[in-house]
Amino acid sequence: MSAKPISLTRFLIQEQHAGHINADLRLLIEVVARACKSISTAVGKGALGGVLGDAGTGNVQGEAQKKLDVLSNEILLEANEWGGHLAGLASEEMEHSHPIPNAYPKGNYLLLFDPLDGSSNIDVNVAVGTIFSVLRCPDGITEPGDEHFLQPGSAQVCAGYTLYGPSTVLVLTVGRGTHAFTLDREQGSFVLTREHIQVPPETKEFAINSSNQRHWFEPMQRYVLDLVAGKDGPRGKDFNMRWVASMVADVHRILTRGGIFSYPLDAKCRDKGGKLRLMYEANPMSFLVEQAGGAASTGRQRMLEVQPQHLHQRVPVFLGSKREVEAAVRYHAEHDAAR
Repeated sequence: MSAKPISLTRFLIQEQHAGHINADLRLLIEVVARACKSISTAVGKGALGGVLGDAGTGNVQGEAQKKLDVLSNEILLEANEWGGHLAGLASEEMEHSHPIPNAYPKGNYLLLFDPLDGSSNIDVNVAVGTIFSVLRCPDGITEPGDEHFLQPGSAQVCAGYTLYGPSTVLVLTVGRGTHAFTLDREQGSFVLTREHIQVPPETKEFAINSSNQRHWFEPMQRYVLDLVAGKDGPRGKDFNMRWVASMVADVHRILTRGGIFSYPLDAKCRDKGGKLRLMYEANPMSFLVEQAGGAASTGRQRMLEVQPQHLHQRVPVFLGSKREVEAAVRYHAEHDAAR
């Protein structure tokens, strides 16, 4: 990194000058970043801002919404409607995609977002975040519907998340590595603090919700049993378990020091296809992790090759250090081969 601080805006302009992104994508990312700064301010106020607690409403997933879920969704919608860079938006909190109002100019991109991931942690002051993904709008489409968002993760042109923790950090990829920007609160701008992040290929840490163990299927039972067996087990080394229950926080730890994040298909979520949303969580996080040298899978398929069937599709997720993701996939392949 240069000794002179590089702002997000400067970084994006340099990418544009190098021909890696165009002006519309640069401006779109800047709009999303500004919206995330507003969300960061609201999260930081906590009880002082009157934003804690339930909103008294439910989202399309049938989940109770927090006040900050609703506020974050509104901030992202309002910020991105009028910029002229988008043809449409889709949010985890809304049943259908949201077209750009005819009163505003339209662009050639589609934006998907989880406005506040890990919102169950808000009231206990644990890190939460915003996840976003950008796709190209198909040629000739001026009024995109839900079906136009159904592109595999490999089609993403940009993905990122903002972590609202002790510091606010924006992690971003435009397909040329994964980079982290920390919000300088005095200056009001994101500054490049980690460039070309690399996830170590090997790890001794895993993240999983172990309270679901009784619901896991056989390959997952075997895999985790071998992890906790430690150096005396078949894996030959001791593993530590870490679990924040905020995907943004868990993935950020992996991008910082390695590890594997797992949310497998189990008996509890089998009818839904998985726990996490493909379009709003799994795809953008997988893009970021792959760009950092890691891997991402459903356990049986590379995540970025999954063809979405509907806007709120759920999938099993394994992502992080490449060798460990490969090990988890191997347990599933061996189980399937023995059937």
